[in-house]
Amino acid sequence: MSRFKNSRELEGAVNALQKELSLYWEKQGIEEMLHRLRDINIEMERADFWDKPEEAKEISQKKGALEKILEPWQKLQVELREFPELIDLSQKEYDNEEQVVASLEGDFKKLEESYSDLLISSAFLGPDDGADAILSINSGAGGTESQDWAEILLRMYLRWCENCDFKVIILDMQNGETAGVKSVSLLVKGELAHGRLKSENGIHRLVRLSPFDSNKRRHTSFASVHIMPEIDDNIEVELDDKDMRVDTFRASGAGGQHVNKTDSAIRITHIPTKIVVQCQNERSQHKNKATALKLLRSRLHEIEKEKKEDDIKTRSGSKKTVSWGSQIRSYVMHPYKMVKDLRTGYESSNVEAILDGELKEIVDSYLKELVKYKQS
Repeated sequence: MSRFKNSRELEGAVNALQKELSLYWEKQGIEEMLHRLRDINIEMERADFWDKPEEAKEISQKKGALEKILEPWQKLQVELREFPELIDLSQKEYDNEEQVVASLEGDFKKLEESYSDLLISSAFLGPDDGADAILSINSGAGGTESQDWAEILLRMYLRWCENCDFKVIILDMQNGETAGVKSVSLLVKGELAHGRLKSENGIHRLVRLSPFDSNKRRHTSFASVHIMPEIDDNIEVELDDKDMRVDTFRASGAGGQHVNKTDSAIRITHIPTKIVVQCQNERSQHKNKATALKLLRSRLHEIEKEKKEDDIKTRSGSKKTVSWGSQIRSYVMHPYKMVKDLRTGYESSNVEAILDGELKEIVDSYLKELVKYKQS
């Protein structure tokens, strides 16, 4: 069934989308970026532009990056401006309004989808969004129940990363005594890995009939998911040896027999903040220590960044961001089936598909909400 009764309603929807695009065009600073691109093009036309190859290369890269951002915005703007002409042409071609609407409704839906994609892409403008991500899952109180839930989340994210063509490296994994995992840390490598994963930061709650309860009672389990960017080696984070306690221990889990024969695993405790990081994925103690130090630097960098953001919000009187929170999402398996994101209101009854890694809709709903928050 058509959304529009006639071409007038369709044209009204086009005009509304044009106005919304213009609003975000202004708020995203598209016009300023177009001016910068024009200035770069003028500079590149100079006869002596390539006399300094390194500077010229840097400017060319800036041009390419700007064009990549601006092209879809400009394309959508042109297509929306031209859409009323398509309506006029269709009115001349078809005998009635129903045929006019039917011929163009699919094209308009594609424009709406393009706009939705633009909103999502504008959520990736943060300084760390292009970085690789470190994903940590920790089971909550409740022993086997929560540890099993942590392993279910691990499987969900591994499937999702596979769908996104991300490479995943397991840095550390502590298995549960009976089932599941106590904790696991992953390095996720891929385009916009941190930008995509930042929606998952917080507490995840599962309600189900327990497979470990002989009386088949309903249990509620919690697990925390922590996302942070893998920081660039050029970013300086002060680390004093006297502030760190380094322990070695025998690695366990995946890695073959050799990994269990030597004390190759490394645990570093940062005494001032009480942050503990560890790594056991390499056979070499030296390599594990280097990775653990990188984890610690990333965590300290993130804490410092959060302090600055909190200070800005306090001074500006900003409302609470949608980015963080304690419990962010519930996965209910009994007495009904429902996944609900408590920040965005997103709901789905297809719990099995989401736990099987189909997270695109739920992640996109968060990113759209994040854009709206930034623009408010």
